Amino acid sequence: MSELTVERLTKRYGETLAVDDLSFTVEAGRVTGFLGPNGSGKTTTMRALLG
Repeated sequence: MSELTVERLTKRYGETLAVDDLSFTVEAGRVTGFLGPNGSGKTTTMRALLG
């Protein structure tokens, strides 16, 4: 069973595309990490999800 499902998340800052068409599912009861190099959109994604 999924606890969180994100489908086709896109975030722009004006003309700049920061996150493009991101989809993922987090399963209930699992520890899940978010890994990537600097500037890959990790913080932007979390801010979009948290409002």
